[in-house]
Amino acid sequence: MPLGILFREELSEYDFGPGHPFRGDRYEFFPGVLKEYLLPTDYQIIRAEPATRGDLLLICDEAYIDFTTEYYEAARLGLGYSGPFHRYHSEDNRPFGRPGKLEEAARLVIGQAKEASDLVQTGALEKAISIGGGLHHAKRAYGEGFCLYNDVAFAAVYLKRKYGLERILILDTDAHAGNGTSDYFYEDNQVLFIDLHQDPHTLYPGTGFVSQIGSGTGRGFNVNIPLPPGAGHESYKLVFESIVEPLVHEFGPQIIIRNGGSDPHFSDQLTHLGLPVSGFHMIGEKTRQLATLCEGKVIDLIASGYNREVLPYAWMALISGLAGIILPLRDPEEKPGRVDPEPLTETKLVIADVERELRPYWKCFAV
Repeated sequence: MPLGILFREELSEYDFGPGHPFRGDRYEFFPGVLKEYLLPTDYQIIRAEPATRGDLLLICDEAYIDFTTEYYEAARLGLGYSGPFHRYHSEDNRPFGRPGKLEEAARLVIGQAKEASDLVQTGALEKAISIGGGLHHAKRAYGEGFCLYNDVAFAAVYLKRKYGLERILILDTDAHAGNGTSDYFYEDNQVLFIDLHQDPHTLYPGTGFVSQIGSGTGRGFNVNIPLPPGAGHESYKLVFESIVEPLVHEFGPQIIIRNGGSDPHFSDQLTHLGLPVSGFHMIGEKTRQLATLCEGKVIDLIASGYNREVLPYAWMALISGLAGIILPLRDPEEKPGRVDPEPLTETKLVIADVERELRPYWKCFAV
């Protein structure tokens, strides 16, 4: 069964304006990259419809939707808006100059998550990839980290409500901790949230510590794995084998939602991890292997990355790993000295801390 890739040209409107780290041009070259590396029989492009207001209300407060819609439309038109911006968004969500149709593109990202959920859960597709997805910092009434609406959370909430799923795995491999997604499911034992990210002492959003394991019935189901700066292929491999794979096998998910793009790469401009392109293929491959526990069902959400030269190679490595395809991908830059050698000793200490925190809740970590 070919991969379903949800993509529309209008995603390029997800653009915070000239000079902002998140520009819409990351989507303009994507169709060409697909054609360069994959055969037409490997995938199909699917055009989803934008989310409705009713869809957004599954994960957002009404006042937040209203403000976000009105503010970003005014910004696109070059108009002032007197509403209380900081009540609803962090400063990094403020556009530079004239942005694209940000709010409309954000609705499209949610629409793609909805379509991907339907296609995979009904069996029309085994695996669906939403390009532009993974906006994991957005919360119910607050947008931050370049994220307006959280499609990761939407997919999980939607799958629970429409299809009655009770065991959903969210695997977040973005370099930044998924603080918004964590907030949605912090007290939920039907969603296992596993988040691999750079140590929050050293990177935005400053949360995602080992001790943040959930609360109430969700205690033990919020799993943070904060990696030391420079952590690369061997660190990620060790984390998957020591933490992720045992947890997922014990949990037994009915579906996997993975999110994250190229920002763990060693030459990303906003982060300080050490993953080479081969490491992204490994993440995709590990996700594909874990999906054998749930009839191959995966929803994959890809958007992040802040080095234009690296981004297409890392995205294609994720996609090819998920599809089980070997591609001749390479790192466009040499690995800098700051991430060599890899900090495996520090990674092992993090693994030991995670196991200790989770031991009361998971048999796989019993002494």
